Amino acid sequence: MWARAFAILLLLATLAVSVPLVAGLLARLHPAFDSFGHFRWHLSLALIAVALVLAATRFRREGIVGLLLGLGALWTTLPGMGLAAVATADAEGRPSYQLLQLNLFFDNPSFADVLSLVGREKPDVITFDEVSDAWRPRLELLAPMYPYRAVCTSSRRVGGVAILSRRPLAPGHDIECLSDGMLAIARVDFGGRWVDVAAVHLHWPWPFYQPDQIAGFSPRLRELGRSAILAGDLNAATWSAAARTIATASGATVVQGIGPTWLPLELPAALIDYIGLPIDNVFAKGDVHVVSATRLERVGSDHLPILVRFSLPPGPGEDQTDMAMARPVDEGPRHE
Repeated sequence: MWARAFAILLLLATLAVSVPLVAGLLARLHPAFDSFGHFRWHLSLALIAVALVLAATRFRREGIVGLLLGLGALWTTLPGMGLAAVATADAEGRPSYQLLQLNLFFDNPSFADVLSLVGREKPDVITFDEVSDAWRPRLELLAPMYPYRAVCTSSRRVGGVAILSRRPLAPGHDIECLSDGMLAIARVDFGGRWVDVAAVHLHWPWPFYQPDQIAGFSPRLRELGRSAILAGDLNAATWSAAARTIATASGATVVQGIGPTWLPLELPAALIDYIGLPIDNVFAKGDVHVVSATRLERVGSDHLPILVRFSLPPGPGEDQTDMAMARPVDEGPRHE
């Protein structure tokens, strides 16, 4: 009797986990399904665990079906979780550059840690999210290193996004602040090669405003130049319909293999690889060849920084003996 009751409970648990998992796999049908899809990794593991036990009961067939569903869904998450990244070889003879992506966390008190990270890595360009009123004066300390900049204001308390660049902007292309300061676009001159750099911060998924926000700025993403790199906190997993929509609109490809980047600060950072979410994403297209995208240590935010190394074909007059070195810019126009 107890065995039968236990088996029925396992069957109900399997069904309870399968429903949101399947809904997430149907994310293209409605944004509500995509909200389940962001947790596909967690739901898949839960289903596999329950289905394995269920397969040892009288509901063996149902357990095997649940196990196959869980394994299939889990397979689709492996690249986004950094467990099945396709290695990309560095393109020989191409100049190399670096981009740093970080959601600052609007009330992060660790200002010095963030500034030290920037000083240590010295990326060519930076994309920041959640640039709140508290962060704006702190970023002024980076002005000597990053004179080409835009800090976009937002009506939201968490603040807007920002682009900081050591390299000059392409002539006639000022940095744009769009979508209530949640999207910034700049055309940056990398040794004679122009690349559109975009910083984005999405709202939370449905039933919040993420679908409307994506629909609102997708026309601008379609106008990005032939070569572009876009980075930001999507509040959406790498495998989500939201990420695919941005990729389709921009004509770019989402970079796989970064791994989980978000975990509540209340939880130990060591757990991020197991229960974290890969919601900070990078997209690239055209001549931008992403060589690596590496997560760095926490700097007071609930998001990990991402250091992206990418290469471009040599531009006109590019110094072939120093192609891998970023050339600092001492002075230049600033855009606020």
